[in-house]
Amino acid sequence: MDELTLTLIKIGFLALLWLFVLSSVSVIKSDMFGERVDASRLATAKAGKPPKPVKPSRRQRSNAPTRLVISEGANAGITVPLSAQPILLGRGADATIRLDDDYVSTRHARFVPHGDDWYIEDLGSTNGTYIGSQRITTPMVVAPGVQVRLGKTTAELKK
Repeated sequence: MDELTLTLIKIGFLALLWLFVLSSVSVIKSDMFGERVDASRLATAKAGKPPKPVKPSRRQRSNAPTRLVISEGANAGITVPLSAQPILLGRGADATIRLDDDYVSTRHARFVPHGDDWYIEDLGSTNGTYIGSQRITTPMVVAPGVQVRLGKTTAELKK
C-alpha cells in the first residue's frame, strides 16, 4: 500500500476512536446527571402550582389494580395510586418513582394504562426488565400480583 492510503486509514481510525470516546462520555454524563428540565416546567414546579387532577375516563372493575407497590429493594414500601397517566420508573429526576438502585437506568421502564389493563414497557434499559425470569422486549400486560423486576427492585400492581 502506498503512504497516502495508510495515512487515510490512520485518520479514519482516529476519528472513529474519538467518536467512541465522546459518545461514551455523553452516556456517562446523562446517567450521572439525568436529563435537562426546560425552564417552563421548572417555573411551574417552583410556583407550587398543583398538577391538574386526572378524572378517570372509565369505571374501574372490582378486580382492576388500584396502586403500584415497590415490594423489594432499597425503595420497598413506596406506593403510588394508579390513574390514567403512565408511571415512569428509574433513577432520573423526571421519574414518577425514583429508584435508588445501581442496576436501574435513568429512564428504565414505564407502566402504561390501556383500557382496564396495565402494560409494562422497557425503555431501552441496560440491565433489562423482567416478568418472572423472562426479559421483556416489547410492552407486556401485567396482571395484579405479578412481580416485575428492574435491577434489584421488584414492583407489582395491587388491588
